[in-house]
Amino acid sequence: MHELVKDYYGRQLQSSADLKTSACCDLSQVPGWLRPLLARIHPEVLARYYGCGLVCPPQLEGSRVLDLGCGSGRDAYALAQLVGARGEVVGVDMTAAQLAVAETHRAFHAEAFGFDNVRFLQGYIENLEQLDLKPASFDVIVSNCVVNLSPDKDAVLAGVQRLLKPGGEFYFSDVYADRRVPDALRNDPELYGECLGGALYWNDFLRLAQRQGFADPRLVEDRPLVVTDPALAARVGNVGFHSATYRLFRLDALESACEDYGQAVIYRGTVPDHPDRFVLDKHHRIETGRVFPVCGNTWRMLADTRFAPHFEFHGDFSRHFGLFEGCGGGLPFERASESAAGEAAAACC
Repeated sequence: MHELVKDYYGRQLQSSADLKTSACCDLSQVPGWLRPLLARIHPEVLARYYGCGLVCPPQLEGSRVLDLGCGSGRDAYALAQLVGARGEVVGVDMTAAQLAVAETHRAFHAEAFGFDNVRFLQGYIENLEQLDLKPASFDVIVSNCVVNLSPDKDAVLAGVQRLLKPGGEFYFSDVYADRRVPDALRNDPELYGECLGGALYWNDFLRLAQRQGFADPRLVEDRPLVVTDPALAARVGNVGFHSATYRLFRLDALESACEDYGQAVIYRGTVPDHPDRFVLDKHHRIETGRVFPVCGNTWRMLADTRFAPHFEFHGDFSRHFGLFEGCGGGLPFERASESAAGEAAAACC
């Protein structure tokens, strides 16, 4: 599978226009605050972007960020501007042709930004221990439509857990299926290259994350994918695919369910570029100045991470009121009809 992916992304695809699904986001879906950052990135780097979401979480100034499957470097160079001169971005990718593009334009970006805080490493995201990366040394780890391409997703998340600082987060976009992908599709080289064949059934992903120590995965946003190539669509059949962004926090005290301790938070409106509300996930869009009841896990995701200075915290863990109201199961993603009918969601990339 490694050789298949190297060939697909290093030779067969020359730009995002060559993709056969709607996984790759276009500029119309980019939020306004991100556009000036992308405008400073070299056109060749932008043209070779194959991501499926936005992997620029808020409050990154001064952070150390690892980009898994960085490709030609679009996200790495966007993140470099967000972390600033005091931060650092490390990109890892196994495809030499993609890394060559990223390295070729490194001096261009250093001059455009006024600082050089990016470096790239060639390696496999399943074998991060083989790279010169210290354990517990990253504030944030990101990945954009790459984990589905890995043949050993358990190893990827184990490596992420090892490299994150306590309170750090894995913020990543990827492709998921609404059921387990049949063997015929998983072994189809073209579907695998298009990020569909290796997509996890969403509930299997949640189990995997919990198995690797991420007790409460949070879905930030999602959208249904469309297979635009008719021949490819015929092979896919009834399997539904979604692009989704999750955030996983390295917090040892998180519980397996959302428990109610009578707590609440108030967002101060002080995170840069987010003056009116803070979006933790799809169900926690916290308006500035408003008292917002939270479960114990959400409390810890805000109080024990880089977001703590931006909130007021009310309550503690001294009294338990049972399961937090509204927590439940079922398919977490919006279906195509729901997405079209509902209010436009936050931009995906």
